[in-house]
Amino acid sequence: MIKELSVKTSTRIQFIDITRQVNDAVQGSGVTDGICVVFTPHTTAAITINENADPSVKSDINRKLSEVYPPRDNYDHAEGNSDSHLKSSLVGCSETVVIQNRKLLLGTWQGIMFCEFDGGRNRRVIVKIVAG
Repeated sequence: MIKELSVKTSTRIQFIDITRQVNDAVQGSGVTDGICVVFTPHTTAAITINENADPSVKSDINRKLSEVYPPRDNYDHAEGNSDSHLKSSLVGCSETVVIQNRKLLLGTWQGIMFCEFDGGRNRRVIVKIVAG
């Protein structure tokens, strides 16, 4: 089963918790045990799993990524978003989560985050659920 989620971002850098939407897709799939792949088909966005309880985790990630890949540097790419492409490549465009008893097997503090690095935009997230 494939489910497409829409994510609307409002700022250039934004981390959005999409755990609930992904979990809803799992619940609606009827799959009891298997895997869930969460993928975004964008070159300046990413998917990650990390703590979703303390917002300072998101700001810490953003700050450190921006130290490694500052918005303005000696980039060849002329669009002005080279840092966004680099951040997307480093974080990655997908995550895989095990499904057991119709639930995502995430840790207590874990959430699935959509990472926007070149917003605001309307973005897509593809959720593929496979019975196993």
